[in-house]
Amino acid sequence: MKKSKKVIFDPKIFLAKVGDGKTIAKYQKDQIVFSQGDVGDAVFYIQKGKIKLTVISERGKEAVVGILGPDHFFGEGCMNGHPLRVTTATAIDQSLITRIPKAAMLSTLHDEPRFSELFVADLLSRNSRIEEDLIDQLFNSSEKRLARVLLLLANFGQEATVEPIVGKFSQETLAEMIGTTRSRVSFFMNKFRKLGYIEYNGKLEIRNSLLNVVLYDKPEIRKHDASEGPR
Repeated sequence: MKKSKKVIFDPKIFLAKVGDGKTIAKYQKDQIVFSQGDVGDAVFYIQKGKIKLTVISERGKEAVVGILGPDHFFGEGCMNGHPLRVTTATAIDQSLITRIPKAAMLSTLHDEPRFSELFVADLLSRNSRIEEDLIDQLFNSSEKRLARVLLLLANFGQEATVEPIVGKFSQETLAEMIGTTRSRVSFFMNKFRKLGYIEYNGKLEIRNSLLNVVLYDKPEIRKHDASEGPR
Protein backbone atom coordinates (compact mmCIF):
# COMPACT_ATOMS: atom_id res chain seq x y z
CA MET A 1 0.00 0.00 0.00
CA LYS A 2 1.17 3.47 -0.91
CA LYS A 3 1.45 5.85 1.93
CA SER A 4 -0.60 8.97 1.40
CA LYS A 5 1.49 12.11 1.23
CA LYS A 6 1.01 14.51 4.09
CA VAL A 7 -0.47 17.77 2.90
CA ILE A 8 1.92 20.62 3.66
CA PHE A 9 0.19 23.35 5.59
CA ASP A 10 0.46 26.75 3.91
CA PRO A 11 -0.64 29.55 6.27
CA LYS A 12 -1.33 31.97 3.40
CA ILE A 13 -3.68 29.48 1.70
CA PHE A 14 -5.33 28.74 5.05
CA LEU A 15 -6.01 32.43 5.61
CA ALA A 16 -7.29 32.99 2.07
CA LYS A 17 -10.06 30.39 2.29
CA VAL A 18 -13.34 30.17 4.18
CA GLY A 19 -13.71 27.26 6.58
CA ASP A 20 -12.32 25.98 9.89
CA GLY A 21 -14.36 28.67 11.60
CA LYS A 22 -13.00 31.42 9.36
CA THR A 23 -15.03 33.92 7.39
CA ILE A 24 -13.87 36.39 4.75
CA ALA A 25 -15.53 39.76 4.17
CA LYS A 26 -15.07 42.83 1.98
CA TYR A 27 -14.97 46.24 3.64
CA GLN A 28 -15.49 49.52 1.85
CA LYS A 29 -13.52 52.68 2.58
CA ASP A 30 -14.40 54.12 6.04
CA GLN A 31 -16.30 50.97 7.03
CA ILE A 32 -15.70 49.90 10.63
CA VAL A 33 -14.43 46.35 11.26
CA PHE A 34 -14.88 46.62 15.03
CA SER A 35 -15.27 49.47 17.52
CA GLN A 36 -13.55 50.33 20.77
CA GLY A 37 -15.51 48.62 23.55
CA ASP A 38 -16.81 45.76 21.37
CA VAL A 39 -16.39 42.19 22.60
CA GLY A 40 -13.02 40.80 21.53
CA ASP A 41 -13.70 37.30 20.24
CA ALA A 42 -11.68 37.00 17.03
CA VAL A 43 -8.41 37.86 15.31
CA PHE A 44 -8.36 39.45 11.84
CA TYR A 45 -5.96 39.12 8.92
CA ILE A 46 -5.66 41.62 6.06
CA GLN A 47 -5.57 40.01 2.63
CA LYS A 48 -5.97 43.29 0.71
CA GLY A 49 -6.31 46.93 1.64
CA LYS A 50 -5.32 48.95 4.70
CA ILE A 51 -6.74 49.27 8.21
CA LYS A 52 -6.50 52.24 10.56
CA LEU A 53 -6.49 51.61 14.32
CA THR A 54 -7.70 54.50 16.47
CA VAL A 55 -8.33 55.15 20.16
CA ILE A 56 -10.73 57.67 21.68
CA SER A 57 -9.97 59.03 25.14
CA GLU A 58 -12.56 59.69 27.84
CA ARG A 59 -12.46 63.34 26.81
CA GLY A 60 -13.31 62.42 23.23
CA LYS A 61 -9.87 62.99 21.71
CA GLU A 62 -9.05 60.56 18.90
CA ALA A 63 -5.55 59.28 18.11
CA VAL A 64 -4.33 57.02 15.30
CA VAL A 65 -2.21 54.26 16.85
CA GLY A 66 -1.53 52.20 13.74
CA ILE A 67 -1.91 51.78 9.99
CA LEU A 68 -1.74 48.15 8.84
CA GLY A 69 -1.54 46.75 5.32
CA PRO A 70 -1.75 43.32 3.66
CA ASP A 71 -0.38 40.24 5.47
CA HIS A 72 -0.81 41.78 8.92
CA PHE A 73 -2.97 40.56 11.80
CA PHE A 74 -4.98 42.82 14.09
CA GLY A 75 -7.41 42.40 16.97
CA GLU A 76 -4.97 40.00 18.64
CA GLY A 77 -5.63 41.52 22.07
CA CYS A 78 -8.39 38.95 22.62
CA MET A 79 -5.67 36.27 22.72
CA ASN A 80 -4.17 37.96 25.76
CA GLY A 81 -7.32 37.94 27.87
CA HIS A 82 -8.70 41.34 26.83
CA PRO A 83 -12.50 40.84 26.78
CA LEU A 84 -13.18 44.18 25.05
CA ARG A 85 -11.59 45.95 22.09
CA VAL A 86 -9.28 48.78 23.08
CA THR A 87 -9.17 50.26 19.57
CA THR A 88 -11.47 50.92 16.63
CA ALA A 89 -10.45 49.31 13.33
CA THR A 90 -11.56 51.11 10.17
CA ALA A 91 -10.87 50.30 6.51
CA ILE A 92 -8.92 53.10 4.84
CA ASP A 93 -9.72 51.77 1.38
CA GLN A 94 -11.48 48.70 -0.04
CA SER A 95 -10.21 45.75 1.95
CA LEU A 96 -10.53 41.96 2.06
CA ILE A 97 -10.24 40.61 5.59
CA THR A 98 -10.24 37.15 7.14
CA ARG A 99 -11.92 36.77 10.54
CA ILE A 100 -10.64 33.92 12.72
CA PRO A 101 -12.62 33.15 15.92
CA LYS A 102 -10.49 32.97 19.05
CA ALA A 103 -11.05 29.21 19.50
CA ALA A 104 -10.04 28.47 15.89
CA MET A 105 -7.00 30.74 16.25
CA LEU A 106 -5.83 28.94 19.40
CA SER A 107 -6.32 25.54 17.78
CA THR A 108 -4.39 26.49 14.64
CA LEU A 109 -1.54 28.04 16.62
CA HIS A 110 -1.29 24.81 18.62
CA ASP A 111 -1.48 22.43 15.64
CA GLU A 112 0.36 24.28 12.87
CA PRO A 113 3.94 25.45 13.55
CA ARG A 114 4.20 27.37 10.27
CA PHE A 115 1.11 29.38 11.13
CA SER A 116 2.50 30.07 14.61
CA GLU A 117 5.76 31.32 13.07
CA LEU A 118 3.85 33.69 10.78
CA PHE A 119 1.73 35.05 13.63
CA VAL A 120 4.65 35.48 16.05
CA ALA A 121 6.80 37.16 13.37
CA ASP A 122 4.02 39.68 12.77
CA LEU A 123 3.63 40.39 16.50
CA LEU A 124 7.39 40.90 16.90
CA SER A 125 7.42 43.25 13.93
CA ARG A 126 4.51 45.22 15.42
CA ASN A 127 6.22 45.45 18.82
CA SER A 128 9.38 46.73 17.17
CA ARG A 129 7.36 49.36 15.30
CA ILE A 130 5.65 50.44 18.54
CA GLU A 131 9.04 50.91 20.22
CA GLU A 132 10.27 52.96 17.25
CA ASP A 133 7.10 55.08 17.35
CA LEU A 134 7.59 55.77 21.07
CA ILE A 135 11.22 56.82 20.54
CA ASP A 136 10.09 58.96 17.60
CA GLN A 137 7.49 60.74 19.77
CA LEU A 138 9.94 61.31 22.62
CA PHE A 139 12.99 62.57 20.75
CA ASN A 140 12.10 63.80 17.25
CA SER A 141 10.47 67.00 16.03
CA SER A 142 7.02 66.85 14.44
CA GLU A 143 8.70 67.49 11.07
CA LYS A 144 10.84 64.35 11.36
CA ARG A 145 7.87 62.35 12.68
CA LEU A 146 5.82 63.33 9.63
CA ALA A 147 8.66 62.42 7.24
CA ARG A 148 9.02 59.02 8.92
CA VAL A 149 5.28 58.28 8.74
CA LEU A 150 5.16 59.19 5.03
CA LEU A 151 8.12 56.90 4.31
CA LEU A 152 6.47 54.05 6.23
CA LEU A 153 3.16 54.53 4.39
CA ALA A 154 5.07 54.37 1.10
CA ASN A 155 6.66 51.05 2.20
CA PHE A 156 10.17 52.48 2.37
CA GLY A 157 12.55 49.73 3.51
CA GLN A 158 10.31 46.93 2.24
CA GLU A 159 10.90 47.53 -1.46
CA ALA A 160 13.83 48.68 -3.56
CA THR A 161 12.21 52.07 -4.02
CA VAL A 162 9.39 53.93 -2.39
CA GLU A 163 6.04 53.99 -4.13
CA PRO A 164 2.93 56.17 -4.35
CA ILE A 165 0.87 56.01 -1.19
CA VAL A 166 -2.27 53.99 -1.87
CA GLY A 167 -5.39 55.52 -0.36
CA LYS A 168 -5.91 59.11 0.68
CA PHE A 169 -4.66 60.12 4.10
CA SER A 170 -6.13 63.40 5.26
CA GLN A 171 -3.95 65.93 7.02
CA GLU A 172 -6.11 65.35 10.09
CA THR A 173 -5.19 61.65 10.04
CA LEU A 174 -1.49 62.40 9.60
CA ALA A 175 -1.69 64.90 12.47
CA GLU A 176 -3.27 62.28 14.72
CA MET A 177 -0.56 59.78 13.80
CA ILE A 178 2.33 62.06 14.78
CA GLY A 179 0.71 63.97 17.64
CA THR A 180 0.51 67.47 16.20
CA THR A 181 -1.98 69.85 14.55
CA ARG A 182 -3.41 69.77 11.04
CA SER A 183 -2.02 73.24 10.31
CA ARG A 184 1.50 72.11 11.18
CA VAL A 185 1.14 69.06 8.92
CA SER A 186 -0.03 71.36 6.11
CA PHE A 187 3.00 73.60 6.65
CA PHE A 188 5.46 70.72 6.48
CA MET A 189 3.75 69.03 3.52
CA ASN A 190 4.01 72.27 1.52
CA LYS A 191 7.66 72.58 2.50
CA PHE A 192 8.43 68.97 1.50
CA ARG A 193 6.81 69.60 -1.87
CA LYS A 194 8.79 72.82 -2.48
CA LEU A 195 12.03 70.98 -1.64
CA GLY A 196 11.13 68.17 -4.09
CA TYR A 197 10.76 65.48 -1.42
CA ILE A 198 7.13 64.70 -2.28
CA GLU A 199 4.89 65.23 -5.29
CA TYR A 200 1.14 65.50 -5.77
CA ASN A 201 0.10 63.89 -9.04
CA GLY A 202 -3.37 62.59 -8.38
CA LYS A 203 -1.59 60.41 -5.82
CA LEU A 204 0.89 61.42 -3.17
CA GLU A 205 4.33 60.25 -4.32
CA ILE A 206 7.23 60.06 -1.88
CA ARG A 207 10.81 60.41 -3.07
CA ASN A 208 13.82 58.74 -1.48
CA SER A 209 15.26 62.16 -0.71
CA LEU A 210 12.63 62.59 2.04
CA LEU A 211 14.85 60.29 4.10
CA ASN A 212 17.20 63.29 4.48
CA VAL A 213 14.67 64.87 6.83
CA VAL A 214 14.80 61.83 9.10
CA LEU A 215 18.55 61.24 9.01
CA TYR A 216 20.08 64.69 8.84
CA ASP A 217 19.59 68.25 10.03
CA LYS A 218 19.84 69.73 6.56
CA PRO A 219 20.32 73.52 6.35
CA GLU A 220 17.31 74.04 4.07
CA ILE A 221 15.17 72.15 6.61
CA ARG A 222 16.53 73.80 9.74
CA LYS A 223 16.07 77.36 8.49
CA HIS A 224 12.28 76.89 8.66
CA ASP A 225 12.23 75.66 12.25
CA ALA A 226 11.53 79.09 13.72
CA SER A 227 8.16 78.98 11.95
CA GLU A 228 7.23 75.68 13.54
CA GLY A 229 6.76 77.02 17.02
CA PRO A 230 6.74 74.81 20.13
CA ARG A 231 6.77 71.07 19.50
